[in-house]
Order: sequence, then structure tokens, then C-alpha cells
Amino acid sequence: MLTPPRRRFLVQSSSLVLLLTAPMIARGATLMSIRVWPAPEYTRLTLESDGALSATHQVLSDPPRLVVDIQGLQLDNQLRDLAGKVKSDDPFIKDVRVGQFKPDVVRLVIDLKQAVKPQVFSLLPVAAYQNRLVFDLYPAHAGDRLMAFMQQQETLDRERQLGASGAPPQTLAQAQTGQHDSLGDWIRQHRSELDDQQAAQPQQFAQNGPRSAPPRQQAATPSDNLADSPSSRPDPVRRDRRNFRTVLLAIDPGHGGEDPGATGPSGVHEKDVVLLIARHLRDLAQNTPHMRVMMTRDSDFFVPLWTRVEKAQSANADLFTSIHADGWFTPDARGASVYCLSEGGATSVEARLMAQRENAADAIGGIDINSRSYQVAKVLLDMSTTAKINASLKMARPTLGKMGELVHLHSKQVQQAGFAVLKSPSIPSMLVETAFISNPEEEARLQTPAYRKQIARAIFEGLRAYLDTNPPLARRRILT
Repeated sequence: MLTPPRRRFLVQSSSLVLLLTAPMIARGATLMSIRVWPAPEYTRLTLESDGALSATHQVLSDPPRLVVDIQGLQLDNQLRDLAGKVKSDDPFIKDVRVGQFKPDVVRLVIDLKQAVKPQVFSLLPVAAYQNRLVFDLYPAHAGDRLMAFMQQQETLDRERQLGASGAPPQTLAQAQTGQHDSLGDWIRQHRSELDDQQAAQPQQFAQNGPRSAPPRQQAATPSDNLADSPSSRPDPVRRDRRNFRTVLLAIDPGHGGEDPGATGPSGVHEKDVVLLIARHLRDLAQNTPHMRVMMTRDSDFFVPLWTRVEKAQSANADLFTSIHADGWFTPDARGASVYCLSEGGATSVEARLMAQRENAADAIGGIDINSRSYQVAKVLLDMSTTAKINASLKMARPTLGKMGELVHLHSKQVQQAGFAVLKSPSIPSMLVETAFISNPEEEARLQTPAYRKQIARAIFEGLRAYLDTNPPLARRRILT
């Protein structure tokens, strides 16, 4: 039995413990970061905190706005500054208003530029991220982007064929982003010269791509001119290509948005350098006859793996190339590699580990695993055919060979593993690891335009080598 002094001591001690722990219990979660990722397809707003957050939301109209109540959160400077993170050209968000709605509830009012269909979900800690509350704002009335894409590409084809304008037609990606690089500038400056070469030697243009006259033609002898004249040599491939149709190349810059991919020693992100390489490849292909291009992303936003496959399938792409930059456990690994899907197990332990890392992109980038579309996509991604894998290997081998002529190879054989992004049921697909960004020297190279263009040129030449022996001669109907 406790004596009165002993009882008083225990009561006082318990009260002291409650007083010390009460602020921690009442504090709730603390925001670590707020990020806004605008893109033409959707805008993502991410709240990262040291504890799980829960929220309710409702969509209101006239004017369109999204009202969000976040429980267990106190208004702080990061939330007050949220409006400053919204860009003026964000296609969905006009403004954000924030206030302490209740003692433990923060209210966000997101003023919208158009009606949206929001997806709100929570993500558990993964990789470098802590708890995340994600708001994905999709357009409520999405137009037929695929049809618009195809119509614009057909217009570009007609303009090229008819030569309707002295200036070259603008590519789709340029029309969408207004971005170009020095290679594209060079091509536009030399358009008239290239058109003359194409008219005189169409097959040489198709095989060698847009370039200036070879040096030997500048000091050509009479015999050289005779040998190179179109009328003096047979052109069997030109006759074979009377039924040649335009090829649609799907370019997939890996990672993006919330998913940075691998990070180099100096802090360079994989998602940034592969997007630049993809744009170089886009320009090479887009300015070549009989080739068109679609990109799974052309800015810094996250695209789930299955959505990348779905985009290529919906556009009826003929080829799919995913571009990445390796990251490894040690800085010594170096060189470029090419991967295809494996029908069984991986061809090496390294290939298996690489596939596991790339397949983790969905968890890092953040997707709602409870959505029906994700569940359906998981089933679709399990579909692949032996014929498609064989076609992918035929495409990957010349690509690896062309890359070996220009850059150091990490592996001289095409590797295979279960990459989710390569699981299109019908499109020959490959994944190119352009270098090891975890290697300090290769990270530095990836930051130079010359190396990025070199990589893009090698991939492009490999694709054309594949098409020389595997031309698509019949157009499949686009399913709508």
C-alpha cells in the first residue's frame, strides 16, 4: 500500500511527463518541402512531411476551384509561400490561397484555369522522400491528344512533300514547347542545301541523314563526279521503297518530376540529361524523311512506366526507345549499354539489378496504386511476345554497334531483363543506358552538348540500320 508522500510523488511525476510530451502529441506533422510540377498533361502538387497527412477535398465550379482541408497541420511560412511556386504558364493552376481553417486543419483553395479531375493520394516514405501527400490535377474534359498529334504530323508530312514554304515546318515538339537546340538551328539554316541533296540523291539522304556535302566532293575529280552522279549508279533500295511508309518513333526520356533517377557525384540528375539527349534524337529523326516522333515527356514531370507504354501503343508507334543514364554502387563503373526485355530471367546479375532500379521509378515518382487504371496496367504490362522480343533484339544490336563506334561500351552484348517500360505487346522496344552518371568523368561528359549529341547520333544511326533491313511496309490502322 502506497503512503501519501509516495502517492503524491507518482502523481506529480506523471503530470510532468504529460506536460513534456503534450507538445509533441499536439504538434502533428511538419512540412519538409512543397513542390509543384506543371505539365501539359497534368499538374502535380506534392506536400512532403515528417508524418503522414490526411486530407479531404471537393471540386467547386463558377469559378472552378479545388478546396482541400489537410488535417494535423499548422500554417507555416512554406504554406504561405505556396502561391509563389505556381508558374504563370501552369495550364491548370491560376492561384493558391492558404489559411488556418481550424486549429489543426489547414485549408488550401486552388483557383483553377479549367475544370479538373483531381487524384489525391498518400505515399509512404521511399528512397530519399518522407511521407508525401500528392494532388494530381488532370483536365476534366481531355481532348483527343492522339488525334491532334496525328493530324499535325500529317500536315508536316504534306508540307515537306509539297515544299509549300521556304522555311522548314515546325516540329510537333517545337510547337508544343518552343524549344530547340543548336543542332536544330544548323538543320534549319541548311534546309535548302539539304533539300537539293535529297532531290538529287534521295537514298543517300535516307541512309546518311541531314549533313553537308562530304569533303571529297569539295575537291572532286571528273571520275569522282561520274561515280557519284545519280544517273551513273543503280538505286535498287529506292525502287524497293515505293511502298515505304512513315515510321513513328516513340522516344522515352526516363524518370522526371518527383523521380530524379540516378544522381551523379556533383548532383546532376539523370532525368535532366536524358531529356536533353532525347531532344537531340528527336531533332535528328524529325528532320529525316519518312520519320516522325512522339515523346513520352518533353519537360520535367513524372510519367508512370505503364503510361509510357500506353502512350506509344495509343499512338501506334513502330519503335520505342527509352533513354537513361546508369547509376551504380561504386564510381568505377563506366560505359554505355543497351537492354531489351527478357522472356525469362535476366542475362546477368547486373541486368537484373538494373531492371529492379528502373522498375522502382513508379514507387519513387509516386502513383496511386489503388486506382483501377493502375491495376489494369499491371495486367497489360505482363503481356509480351517472343516475336516482339526478337524484333527488339534486332533493333538493339545495330544500336549497340553504332554506339561502340563513338563511345565506350560497358557491355559488348545486348543485355536482357524484366524492364517494365519495355513490356509493350507489339512494339520493338529497347532501353539505352547512355553512360554511368555515378562515374565522375562520365557525369562530366553528360553535361556537355557534344557528348549528348554523340549519343543521340549513335542511337539514331542504329535505328536506321535496323529500318534498312526491317522497313515497315504496311500501315496498321489506329484503334480508337
